[in-house]
Amino acid sequence: MYIDVHCHIETYKDIKEVILRAKQASVGIIVNNSVDYKSMKKTLALAEWFNSVKVALGVYPIEAIKLNDSELLEITQFIRKNKEKIIAIGEVGIDLKHSSDFEKQKKFFLEFVKLAKELNLPLIVHSRKAEEEVIEILECEKCDKVIMHCFTGGIKLAERIVKNGWMLSIPTNIVFNGVIQDIVKKAPIQNLLCETDSPYFNPFHLKRNEPCFVVESYKKIAEIKGMELVEIEEAIEENFKKLFVI
Repeated sequence: MYIDVHCHIETYKDIKEVILRAKQASVGIIVNNSVDYKSMKKTLALAEWFNSVKVALGVYPIEAIKLNDSELLEITQFIRKNKEKIIAIGEVGIDLKHSSDFEKQKKFFLEFVKLAKELNLPLIVHSRKAEEEVIEILECEKCDKVIMHCFTGGIKLAERIVKNGWMLSIPTNIVFNGVIQDIVKKAPIQNLLCETDSPYFNPFHLKRNEPCFVVESYKKIAEIKGMELVEIEEAIEENFKKLFVI
């Protein structure tokens, strides 16, 4: 069974066909990550319709800074209310590529970090152009259940992630992304998961990505590690089971 630990399939109009193609590709688990309040509700509905879809609830950092304190409280209360239906807090984090407002992003990120610890759930973390800052926050908060999503912060920071016992989620653009390939060369298989980040990062440079393509991450990891595809498949599934309760 293949696992896509991070995607956004609520954005598709042809969701049934997307799920069917994933099933045909032996993708047994699809973790859909919300990005705002609206997508939280859509993601919860998807999990009711499709057994393979699991739920991560959170707010994308650029969306989070649009919120005021009362709106953030409403969202965290909504997550608490639905805690039995979710397996992670995500997508949350800090993005310094599209916003320079570090302090507000940090403030809101910390609220989700505390919520994940309160609910004893893994964090699925976005850290674009803020990799070291995010790692420092997670270390200061003594977080132990962390998935660094689409991490491109380089070898030294990846080694720090591994040392902390966290996971690196490897996207399908590893097929052509040398930075991610180098990270996979160094990182132990015990610290890897796979994702598509659908609809982004299509491994074939097509218009959109889908969970069915997550196998491309597995194939590239197998090639880099000099392992059989079935060994990677089994290892990733074991890593997932250690971190998530489904």
